[in-house]
Amino acid sequence: MFEFDQYLGFILFLSVLTMGFWLLILLLTFIVPYWVGGALIERLKEIKNKIKK
Repeated sequence: MFEFDQYLGFILFLSVLTMGFWLLILLLTFIVPYWVGGALIERLKEIKNKIKK
C-alpha cells in the first residue's frame, strides 16, 4: 500500500494541514477580535480627548 517515506510524507502533510486549520481558528476567534477591539477603544479615546480640548 504505502512505503515508509510515503507514509511519513502523508503524516507530515496532515500535520501541517491540521496546524494551519487550528491557527486559522485561533486567528478568527481570538486575535483578530482582540486587535479590532483594541483599535476601536484607542480610536474612541482619541475622539474623546479631541472633544475635551
